[in-house]
Amino acid sequence: MNSCINRLYYACFYAVNALLIKHGIEAKTHNGVKTLFLKEFVLTNKINKELGKLYADLFDWRQAGDYTDFIIFKEDIVLPALEKTNELIIEIETLCRQA
Repeated sequence: MNSCINRLYYACFYAVNALLIKHGIEAKTHNGVKTLFLKEFVLTNKINKELGKLYADLFDWRQAGDYTDFIIFKEDIVLPALEKTNELIIEIETLCRQA
């Protein structure tokens, strides 16, 4: 399940990065992408706050899963995150298609 969290994070990371680039915003680090996304799109209500929290959680979970020993994510975390990740990517895709 840890690899699933990793892939969910990276799916969101690349979508968020595309959204930032589309709006002329450049971030140099993963933390920078998260910070700018939250500032420019979540706090301004362009992206649902619950989905913004998901992205922040995926960021933290991916870090823990990749770099901390003995972390094993279970289905009760992964399955809801899978559904919410799809929602976030759809919202980001919608924003990217707008002029």
